[in-house]
Amino acid sequence: MAENFDKSNVNEAGNSNDSEQSLEDAVESSHEALQEKTKSGSPSTERVQRPHSSPPRFVTVEELLETAKGVTNMVLAHEIVVNGDFRIKPVELPEDSLKKRVKDIVHKAFWDCLSVQLSEDPPTYDHAIKLVGEIKETLLSFLLPGHTRLRNQITEVLDLDLIKQEAENGALDISKLAEFIVGMMGTLCAPVRDEEVKKLKDIKEIVPLFRAIFSVLDLMKVDMANFAVSSIRPHLMQQSVEYERKMFQAFLEKQPNSLDFVTQWLEEAADDLMNQKYKNALPAGGGATGSGDSPMLNPVAVQNYAYLKLLKWDHLQRPFPETVLMDQSRFQELQLQLEQLTILGAVLLITFSMAASGISSQANFAEKLKMIVQILLTDMHLPSFHLKDALTAIGEKVCLEVSSRLSLCGFAPFTKDKETVLKGQIQAVASPDDPVRRIMGSRILTFLETYLASGHQKPLSAVPGGLGPVQKELEEVAVKFVRLVNYNKMVFSPYYSAILSKILGRT
Repeated sequence: MAENFDKSNVNEAGNSNDSEQSLEDAVESSHEALQEKTKSGSPSTERVQRPHSSPPRFVTVEELLETAKGVTNMVLAHEIVVNGDFRIKPVELPEDSLKKRVKDIVHKAFWDCLSVQLSEDPPTYDHAIKLVGEIKETLLSFLLPGHTRLRNQITEVLDLDLIKQEAENGALDISKLAEFIVGMMGTLCAPVRDEEVKKLKDIKEIVPLFRAIFSVLDLMKVDMANFAVSSIRPHLMQQSVEYERKMFQAFLEKQPNSLDFVTQWLEEAADDLMNQKYKNALPAGGGATGSGDSPMLNPVAVQNYAYLKLLKWDHLQRPFPETVLMDQSRFQELQLQLEQLTILGAVLLITFSMAASGISSQANFAEKLKMIVQILLTDMHLPSFHLKDALTAIGEKVCLEVSSRLSLCGFAPFTKDKETVLKGQIQAVASPDDPVRRIMGSRILTFLETYLASGHQKPLSAVPGGLGPVQKELEEVAVKFVRLVNYNKMVFSPYYSAILSKILGRT
């Protein structure tokens, strides 16, 4: 997707006087041949094409490792706070990977050795006792400070010194120890692991049992880690802003040029807004304004506009600003969702404008049509997805649904000429320059701009014309976007203020 979006389109879409007429004109003209876009000849303020980097300085390996560790911790803390669905997952190595083969070979050798020791006469318990020691430490790590009785029970039964004496005297009952361990695991595990622990009781051979015990303990460790994450999230939320800012400042001190792309990002946003204000200040004849005063920019407006630019970012060609780098994947996801909503909204608008008003106003028909288009756009994020092919299929399906509904409601049938026009207009949406698609996109950005400027996270009472069918989905995206932006502002606002004061001081 293109890096920039046309601010004039955003303003046009928000104009209550001519917005509906613009939509109608766009729908009527969308099947005509599209002309080449001409470059604007309007004057623009000087834009810095490349950020000014600080002089390079040498750093030691220790400083690099320390910086990398700090960044890693900051990213982890940020992920826990921002992502409510954050979960730690067990490590699963690919089946054909070298690591998986090496791991399997080493584990097999270890368990084979344990099996040989236990098969000796008398049995040798060296490896088995070490495993019991590891299991004991793992079980103790699951306990909370108040679990005194369980702690004493584990410590008493899994007393390694006593177990060693029993092994030396031939009195060790390893099966009884395994039975106690499985029972304690059933006491401490999360409900989701009850089935796995229950299966352990059916394993009678010692070596396979110990192997399965360690497998379930690994899952229990993950469960405990996720419980710890959910427990610290409320406390981490309170401190995360200061923590992330502190870690970024430490990183900035070691890498002084770490705000270069942020500076360029904010400069471009200020330039775009300044150009737009100059255009709006010009009289209808295009002459110079009567006043010599230059338009003034609001730092908050520049900042909000800069965030909107992230929803049209060219991620393959341009580095992402440093302060939002940890959220790049989230902005990419929002960008894709908005692109899907733009296509969806454009298709529905075209369809409803051509279908009889009697069926386009039926809620169940509108929902069914929306669901069909959404399903056919599901794989839009995949490299193998072809929008033109998908829109061709959508056009065919939409025409069938419209014809069927017209017949069901007793309306005049959908003529072949209308079908041809409707399919052509839907296929034209594949072009970013399609009039309907452009207006839908600009109105979506208008909604997000208004929503962001309002400072509220609750859905607005109304959306711009033409967005009604996708209002629910658009509000969900808006809530995610504003939460992401507001948190980023809280963390990095001192840096943004300092950069914008210099930028706006030059305008």
